[in-house]
Amino acid sequence: MPQRKPIGSVSVVGLGPMGQAVVRAFLDAGVAVTVWNRSSEKADAMVELGARRAATVREVLDANDLIVVSLTHYAAMYDALGQASDHLAGKVIANLSSDSPAITREAAAWVRSHGGDFLAGGVMAQSDGLTNPESYVFYAGRRAVFEAHRDLLSVLNAPEYLGEDEGLAQLYYQAVLAIFNPLLLGVEQALAMIDRSGEPIDRFLPYAQRSLGRVDDVYAGLAASAQAGGLGDVANLQMMAAGARHVLETSEAVGVDTALAQTVQAYWHRAIAESGRRGELVPTFAVLRGDHA
Repeated sequence: MPQRKPIGSVSVVGLGPMGQAVVRAFLDAGVAVTVWNRSSEKADAMVELGARRAATVREVLDANDLIVVSLTHYAAMYDALGQASDHLAGKVIANLSSDSPAITREAAAWVRSHGGDFLAGGVMAQSDGLTNPESYVFYAGRRAVFEAHRDLLSVLNAPEYLGEDEGLAQLYYQAVLAIFNPLLLGVEQALAMIDRSGEPIDRFLPYAQRSLGRVDDVYAGLAASAQAGGLGDVANLQMMAAGARHVLETSEAVGVDTALAQTVQAYWHRAIAESGRRGELVPTFAVLRGDHA
């Protein structure tokens, strides 16, 4: 069978689960991929799929104009690319690693100081679902650089360009995780409560799935209330605090860890206390914003 002519080429630095998923997506689309990883065995697996191995960071930078970086955090980028920083000139570093907006901006400045350009990415997908239709990547950086590489980056999934401030990609990425992480733990706490009480999880599952109704409508309602300064009144805060106390007590009674429930309850208690101190409503949104300080 004749080989497909590559539709483009890219280098990938970092071959953890997400880096490997990135390589597979590019290869499946007919993109020529050069890879480098600190440990060679992960590169071996990608070479078997059709990637080309770079023996050094210098070689992987020289191979292509677009370098996709997928590492645990931005400090690892310096460890890797710092070995050949004199080869960054003319290159575009698309860093899909996770870190804070401030650290992302510093990294962009570092790459530019060596003559390269920078795109920050926040991958809204698990590694095994990278190319799913609902997956996407937040990108931020110079628009001209993004547009020049949009088609190649679109191989991974839908790109969502946010603007020229590189920190925006990580701001939006971390904000989505701020929703997901407590929700994940909240679901697990609910399942632990059911399981420890001797009830079958499968019986409870449909009710968990129904609990938020249409989540997009829930988010829209919360966003509208946030724009108005926050949700509810003091009576609502007291009702929510009481409900949180009941979750805590039920968890405690069946032997489920209560640290998460205590943290959640504390926000309504703080909002009630601040409302009393000020003589006006201080909603939980204001507490989270730090407006109570």
